[in-house]
Amino acid sequence: MKEYKDEVEAADDFGVKVKALKAEVNKVIVGQEDVLNALLTSIFSNGHCLLVGVPGLAKTLLVSTISEALGLNFSRIQFTPDLMPSDIIGSEILDEHRNFKFIKGPIFANIILADEINRTPPKTQSALLEAMQERVVTTAGHRYPLEAPFFVLATQNPIEQEGTYPLPEAQLDRFMFNIWVDYPSFEEEVQIVKSTTGTHVAKLNKVMSSEEILFFQSLVRQVPVPDGVVDFAVKLANSTRPAKDYSPQITNEFVNWGAGPRASQYLVLGAKCHALMMGRYTPDNEDVRAVATNVLRHRIVRNYKAEAEGVSTEHIINELMKQAQA
Repeated sequence: MKEYKDEVEAADDFGVKVKALKAEVNKVIVGQEDVLNALLTSIFSNGHCLLVGVPGLAKTLLVSTISEALGLNFSRIQFTPDLMPSDIIGSEILDEHRNFKFIKGPIFANIILADEINRTPPKTQSALLEAMQERVVTTAGHRYPLEAPFFVLATQNPIEQEGTYPLPEAQLDRFMFNIWVDYPSFEEEVQIVKSTTGTHVAKLNKVMSSEEILFFQSLVRQVPVPDGVVDFAVKLANSTRPAKDYSPQITNEFVNWGAGPRASQYLVLGAKCHALMMGRYTPDNEDVRAVATNVLRHRIVRNYKAEAEGVSTEHIINELMKQAQA
């Protein structure tokens, strides 16, 4: 790994590496720039992501492409109603000497794609909780550390709701971002069709090593943040909580539950990474705004009135950002 004379040189190189990484991913993925930026922000902030979008929007391809460009091990777990925790974590078997031997499950990889995570019962969903928070798994009384970097990407389908098990709030809170994956534009879809119906196969180059990823994750945490930016982030997270002395009217009217302290942490951490990716050495309020919707979208529980009147979570967040700036 390259030696840097100071943090400024490292930050500059981080920006160069991120641009190179995006260029490699764009050899395969057309469009989805905001989704890619959010995913990379989460990876270098050492967080996890929940992607929500209809089938066929290249969510799986995006993740596998990023893992290949980063030179990381990639594992896909298809969540189904009959999936068991041992299918994720692994299980103990008797070897030829009649000794118990632990066989590692697909969770032991750098990037995990938990495909359609809400298709499996809560007991199996919870198998990811310890891994996401502690970076270890426990089975038969033994703890097994997961190799860093470790990143979980889960997908959900917003249309097919039959036979699904909504993620509990405790698990939702483990995800740094909830990213909405939308349809491509007409021009992007034309390009997608042309590039995927021919014989050309893109060859990806490895942009970073695991050691560099861990270094840049550490660098993100070293970024200095002005007190005013921290105050803005905490004020924004606080404003999502109803029935408090500081609760705005829109929160009291349309929100049942708001975001906890982890949201404030992710707002600041995401703002740090976003600033570095944009070539700046310290974040401002605009960097907090840039990550706020993805951080807060799954941490705000709307009430019946909001659903009945069609008030979206995104609308509530946008209004709260306007009021937090005032």
